Amino acid sequence: MRVGAHPLRSGLLVAPMAGITDRPFRRLARRYGAALAVCEMVSSRPELRASRKTRLRLDHAGEPGPISVQIAGADPATLAEAARHNVDLGAHIIDINMGCPAKKVCNVQAGSALLEDEALVARILDAVVKAVDVPVTLKIRTGPRPERRNALSIARLAEAAGVQMLAIHGRTRACAFTGHAEYATIAEVKSRVRIPVVANGDIESPQDAKRVLEATGADGVMIGRAAQGRPWLFREIAHYLATGEQTAPADAREMRDVLLEQLEGIYDLYGEEQGARVARKHIGWAVRGLPGGEAFRSHVIQINAARAQHSAVNDYFARLAA
Repeated sequence: MRVGAHPLRSGLLVAPMAGITDRPFRRLARRYGAALAVCEMVSSRPELRASRKTRLRLDHAGEPGPISVQIAGADPATLAEAARHNVDLGAHIIDINMGCPAKKVCNVQAGSALLEDEALVARILDAVVKAVDVPVTLKIRTGPRPERRNALSIARLAEAAGVQMLAIHGRTRACAFTGHAEYATIAEVKSRVRIPVVANGDIESPQDAKRVLEATGADGVMIGRAAQGRPWLFREIAHYLATGEQTAPADAREMRDVLLEQLEGIYDLYGEEQGARVARKHIGWAVRGLPGGEAFRSHVIQINAARAQHSAVNDYFARLAA
């Protein structure tokens, strides 16, 4: 699969997740086989560009290319300027967020709220594609609500505007993250457009990835929540798709090494004080389902010092390995 001039080594992509897919997360996912890791969405509002949150989200130091930056907003001209600004900062791909169902995003008519207004969608896509010389991609849901799944109409607008790749989450805005993803809409879109289509939603295992690819005919899959605490999921999926066999799961030593590396990356990016707070959720995901994992999570979220947190994680996995 290609995104404009950028060949991707596989059809495995990381879904952008606000507050989660930061630089340490993306680097690990790429190492384990993800071909593209879209950054956390950044607002198109120019007054927020200098904020600490935006600067941290746009920190790509040491990341392999291509670098994809997701922008969010509802005004075509503002989004176009945001696209130019991020290309000037080094983005190789601009991704437009029309998939986020969060109330604070939809309340300002951004994210998946845009799917209600196809005319505005068309103006946004046209403005952003014309504003930059790099590929533009789009992330959407299947529609605003189950009775109006208009993903095909949006996909046709995207293709006509020159969008280079479309990622579709198999739920509507109204569904948020409840119920089950449906893939028939994604399959219909894939059969009717020529640009690459990537399927997203409820892909939690190698078997899920194969099933969704077969059901949709999609060019790739985008993994979000299932990769939290499990960057090796991309390795497992790639091996299964290539061989039909399951690879050996990560053992306690690998889990420890990966999590400790991620913690160091988090402390480096955010600083130790904020980093220790940010790291708590990642530690919780990493130990989820492991022996004594819930008790350890309850213990480690009480630790405020980065070095003590790091030592506690090391000690937990040492006990686990023993």
